[in-house]
Order: sequence, then structure tokens, then C-alpha cells
Amino acid sequence: MRLSGPNVAALLVAVVLVWGVNWTVIKVIVSLMPPIWAMGIRAIIAAAALFALQAAGRNLSIPTRRDLPAIVIVAVFHMVLFAVFIAIGLQYVSVGRSVVLGYTTPLWVAPFAWLFLKEPMPPAKILGVLVGLTGLAVLLNPLALDWNDPQALIGTGVLLLAALSWAVSMLCVRAITWHSTPFQLAPWQNLLASLIMLAAARIIEGPLDVEPSWLLAAATAYNGLVATAFGFWAVTVVNTYYTATTTSLVMLATPVVGALSSLIMLGEPIDLPLIIAGGMIIVGIALGTAGKSGR
Repeated sequence: MRLSGPNVAALLVAVVLVWGVNWTVIKVIVSLMPPIWAMGIRAIIAAAALFALQAAGRNLSIPTRRDLPAIVIVAVFHMVLFAVFIAIGLQYVSVGRSVVLGYTTPLWVAPFAWLFLKEPMPPAKILGVLVGLTGLAVLLNPLALDWNDPQALIGTGVLLLAALSWAVSMLCVRAITWHSTPFQLAPWQNLLASLIMLAAARIIEGPLDVEPSWLLAAATAYNGLVATAFGFWAVTVVNTYYTATTTSLVMLATPVVGALSSLIMLGEPIDLPLIIAGGMIIVGIALGTAGKSGR
């Protein structure tokens, strides 16, 4: 059944809220559980939920050999590297700074797409990249970042690697030919990602050793079921109704929600450099995104 316009709009707002809050939820999780184990468990929960959802809707499909590039690229670069780098970075950096750094991805996609995929770089997009990178410089200046703090430097570097990993995923996704829809491949991508991360967690972090608690259970369920499984389904529905430009621009509210949720839930402060840098990065991405054509 096709949703009405107001219901789709509410779904889009819900995704922004869910994904914004999820940055704070992940920070809570990685304070209670090793990061690679945490992301591996999230992926297996999401895979199970998406398999069940597709089976219930009778649209579960078995991928073919032609689908392997899309499955492997998204699983490795987005669901594994991006997720693990974010989880590690959140151990050392506040949610507000982390979500702003994570959302610098479009700033890297635009010039790389021009360089490798020969996509045009209109003046608005160039201006957007310059504004966004200036905001990133504000965030990394010595007054906003303690360059004598190894943990802050490691966390910031890892978060930038997360953004670059997501950018690589987006560039590869644009370059390959899709034979199935993203929603059809999502459970398989999550399944592959979970197998990679659970194996890596066992090797790198050792056997899972956590203290069970209702907080950890609730946070993990939210991360896997709400933020990942529901979030992916909701974005798929939204993208059938709105243009990619509209969806992308609304999604720019996610870092704001993330910073506010960490302020409310964890008491993490939002300082002036973060506000200035975050605003410039969001404006830069908006300038570049507004220059795209619709879907």
C-alpha cells in the first residue's frame, strides 16, 4: 500500500530523528562493548529483521553473480569500515564533533566524482566544497582541537577515515550497474558485513566479554532494529516519493539532531567552534546537493 504525502513526510522526519539519536546510542554502546563486536551484532540483527520483512512481503530475492559487486562494495566500505571507524571514533570524540566529521562525506564525494567519474563540478558545487572544507578547518583548528591530546587526534583521524570510506562506497555505487534494488540487496549486505565484523572482532578484540544490562540490550536493539533495519526501509520508501535532492537536504538535519541528543542524553557540551564548523559544513553540503538533478 502506497503511503500518502503527509505520511511519507513524517517518515522522512522520523528517519532524521532516528539516525541523529543513533550517534548518541552508539556512543553508549561502545562504552559498554568493544566497537567491532558492537557493529557486528548490529549488522546481524539488521540482516535478520530485513530478511523477515522481505519474506513477509514476499519480495525476498536470491542475489545473482551480477549483484556481487553491489553487495561487496556496500558491505565492506559502508557497513564495515564506515560503521567500525565511527564506533571507534566515538570512544574518543564527542557525539557532536563525531557526527559533523562523519557527515563531511559529500565534501569528498564531489571532487573525487569529478576526478574519477568525470561528473561535472558546477560553480555551486565548487563553492559548497570550499565552504564545507573551511568549516572542517574551523573544527580542526588548535582552539577547537587539542593537538596535544593523542586520543582526540586518533578519534578525529578515524572519523575522517569513516567519512572517506563512505565516500568510496558512494563513488563505487555510482560507477557500477545495479541489477537488483538497494532494498533487495540490503539484508545480504548486512549479512556479509556481520560475518566480516564478527570474525574480525573475534581475532582483534578476543571473545566477547560484556556485562549484560537492560541499557545495553535496549541500545543494541535500537541500533540494529530501529536505526538500521527500520531506517533503511524508511529511506527506501521516502526515495520513491521525493527526489534525491529533497531527501539529501532534509537529511542535513541529522547532525543537528545528533548534537542535541548528546547534549540532552549525555550532557556533552556544544561549543561555538562546533556550531560554526557544523553550520559551514551543512551549508557547503546543501550548496553542492542543491545543484544535483532529481532522481
